[in-house]
Amino acid sequence: MADLSQIQEHAEVIGADGVHVGTVDHVQGDRIKLTKKDSGQGSHEGHHHYISGGLVAGVEDGKVRLSANADVAVTFEEEE
Repeated sequence: MADLSQIQEHAEVIGADGVHVGTVDHVQGDRIKLTKKDSGQGSHEGHHHYISGGLVAGVEDGKVRLSANADVAVTFEEEE
């Protein structure tokens, strides 16, 4: 797992393929809390989602890069 202390608020979270996954609200424990605006549609809309810190491959140029492609990473998102 990458050093989550390097992750800044409002950093873009991208998959290994470079596709946008979300925007960091803040780091909470060993998870990244994403902003509500990236919460999806339908029953997923309007609340926060979380990405496990174990999916973080690294932090570079102010962006959080995940070890999985974006379409796979969103299937691992957790809710409160």
